[in-house]
Amino acid sequence: MKNILIGVTGGIAAYKSANIISKFKKKGYNVKVIMTENATKIITPLALETLSKNRVYVDMWDKTPHFEVEHISLAEWADVVLVAPATYNIVGKVANGIADDMLSTVISATTKPVYFALAMNVNMYNNPILKENILKLKKYGYKFIEADEGFLACNVNAKGRLKDEKEIVAIIENDMITEDLDKILTGKKVLITAGRTEEPIDPVRYLSNRSSGQMGYSLAKAAVRLGGEVTLISGPTELEKPQGVKEFVQVRSANDMYKAAIERFPQMDVAVACAAVADYKPKTYSTEKIKKKDEDLVIILDRNPDILFEMGKIKENQFLIGFAAETQNIIENALGKLKRKNLDMIVANNAHNMQKSTNEIFIIKGENDIKNLPEESKEKLAYSILNEIKF
Repeated sequence: MKNILIGVTGGIAAYKSANIISKFKKKGYNVKVIMTENATKIITPLALETLSKNRVYVDMWDKTPHFEVEHISLAEWADVVLVAPATYNIVGKVANGIADDMLSTVISATTKPVYFALAMNVNMYNNPILKENILKLKKYGYKFIEADEGFLACNVNAKGRLKDEKEIVAIIENDMITEDLDKILTGKKVLITAGRTEEPIDPVRYLSNRSSGQMGYSLAKAAVRLGGEVTLISGPTELEKPQGVKEFVQVRSANDMYKAAIERFPQMDVAVACAAVADYKPKTYSTEKIKKKDEDLVIILDRNPDILFEMGKIKENQFLIGFAAETQNIIENALGKLKRKNLDMIVANNAHNMQKSTNEIFIIKGENDIKNLPEESKEKLAYSILNEIKF
């Protein structure tokens, strides 16, 4: 597992570094921490030592016995350096070659990627000197995680708030994963449908299913990391838009998804229909809430368009992947869909795995080409699925 060196400076957001460290540790990364003297006045080194399970470095001239040049050994140990929060001061120091404490010295000595997660007062954030320093550092390969808008310590709502800790971790992790991947989708346009659809009955009710969208969003993330130019068409989910997606299309109904998918499919190289699309919709929609009555309510259903079937009809050179969530005869039903819908590949699984973060799947290209992948996280399965694409 890779080594993350986190630099904590004296911005008020320094307390959030504890959450960043915790998240990296939970994911299995090795974490070491360097704090500036000012950072120790906001959060204690002991707190970060407890979370990182490693000694925290503060003083260049620490009298603790050691047998190596620490700022050099730390610079070489790290696979990536993250400064969070990155203040106006630390950016200015590094941009102008100043190395007068442990953190700035390690940054000057490392050859590994360095990320600055910016956080400061809005006036400092908009200062043209900071802008010039950022541009200068970007030319040398330093990376920046922009601040968010939000309520700042100076009692204003403005840009300068440290980006959410979960997003910071995701950005670092995504970049590290991307470095190690064979970019099999470079130059390829990839269409992915994800999530469920909702078929409205009246202004407050709808027909839908239990799909969480996790598999489709995992595929979108993986396709981006594999070099693809990704369009994600998503029904309603509780998930965050994956970073790096070129086009994100939010839809609600099956008909909305059908129009968005069919419009874009001819320009694609790969299409993955992962969405759990409702097969039926109410024949009529009530513009007013349907009131409860003594008698039963009868809803007549009409068939929705079969998006995957229609893509299969107009397919030319695209590699088309479908999904089959079944409760019985999984392989048999999936093989039928593979042939009937003119697919290059179908991913079959038990429908009971909806809403879970893991899945067991079958990757099927024909009767004599079936791979069973045991239960694994949907994020890891996404790479296994996309690696089966052949052009």
